[in-house]
Amino acid sequence: MFKVGDLAVYPAHGVGVIESIESKLVSGTRQDFYIMRILDNEMIIMIPLNNVNNVGLRQVIDANQVPKIFDILKEREIVPDNQTWNRRYREYMEKIKTGSVFELAEVLRDLFILREDKELSFGERKMLDTARSLLVKEISIAKELDESQVEKDIHNIFGF
Repeated sequence: MFKVGDLAVYPAHGVGVIESIESKLVSGTRQDFYIMRILDNEMIIMIPLNNVNNVGLRQVIDANQVPKIFDILKEREIVPDNQTWNRRYREYMEKIKTGSVFELAEVLRDLFILREDKELSFGERKMLDTARSLLVKEISIAKELDESQVEKDIHNIFGF
């Protein structure tokens, strides 16, 4: 359970704040909702309390989990991906939708590595930016660091 003012992560949208908990009448049934505002774009999301686990709403990671993220980003012993870009895109989208910060780190790493070998499709470039943005926001909140510092740390891992 979250309370008003708590930070939470909504998969594929990022970190948001629970602004209120409201009851609404939906199809003749009263339901309780978290009203969440996504920090990056001010989007408002209504999440039924009885559906929290299904959508993957979770707490922001602890600072002690951040080194594991950086370990994933540093991993280079991965098998080169020879799939078509649209199949890769679908697989990466599924990983992002899980809400796992570690799967998100894998997507970012794989796209950075792939970018060294070939031109990314428009969708893959957009996904790389999304993955980086989601990861930077959550790490900066977990470690209480400025987002620009987290960006630098990630860029240093990939050598640019």
